Amino acid sequence: MLQFFVLSPLNQFEVVSLMGLNVPILGHLNISLTNLALYTCIILVIVVGLHSLGNNESKLIPSKWSISLESSFASLSSMVREQIGSHNEVYLPFIYSLFFFILIGNLISNVPYSFAVTASGVVSLGLSVTIFIGVTILAFYLHGIKFFSFFIPSGTPLVLVPLLVLIELVSYLARAVSLGVRLFANIMSGHTLVKILSTFLYKMFSSSILIAVLTLIPFALFIAIIGLEIGVSFIQAFVFTILTCSYIKDARELH
Repeated sequence: MLQFFVLSPLNQFEVVSLMGLNVPILGHLNISLTNLALYTCIILVIVVGLHSLGNNESKLIPSKWSISLESSFASLSSMVREQIGSHNEVYLPFIYSLFFFILIGNLISNVPYSFAVTASGVVSLGLSVTIFIGVTILAFYLHGIKFFSFFIPSGTPLVLVPLLVLIELVSYLARAVSLGVRLFANIMSGHTLVKILSTFLYKMFSSSILIAVLTLIPFALFIAIIGLEIGVSFIQAFVFTILTCSYIKDARELH
């Protein structure tokens, strides 16, 4: 059964099957399209489409959108250069793609009754764990067995080595979840607040005319909060990518 609508804005955090197909192959094979998969494809199409529109190869004078994308690229390139240092060009395509995926996902989640891809633990923690595994493999590839010196601060007394190694190991493993938890917790908490306030304001506007007029004041604050949520969409995308750059730098330099 195909579902076009959701009953509550809070359903944007729930992964549901939009359409499914049961095939009697290999016992029982279920193929389904979820809202998570659908909105992930939408994000991909939007990102590719926006960059196609910003293509300036056939134009003598760049458009405003092309200039905006070039400015974004320059800003991200500068951030990667400052965070990672030498050989930063190798990681720039990944960081650039990661930033726009998270950004577009955050912005789409601000649309009422849409699905919040970045507020899904499957996506945010999946990105976080994948990045953690990737930087760990990179560190092993570059430094070999010397990688384990990362867990022993220089100048540590021999007696304190086991304790500090345990602390550093726990801190390092926490990166696998902290990056993703920071993203989906901020997105989910902000959207939940907007849902609560919108429900309250709707009931206020639905009452008497006098109360509806007085509700215009908190409604103005509500609009400001929506603007703040849009700002958070940009900030969280930037924070996620800059922390990823920091992890890559640690993997390259072991500090």
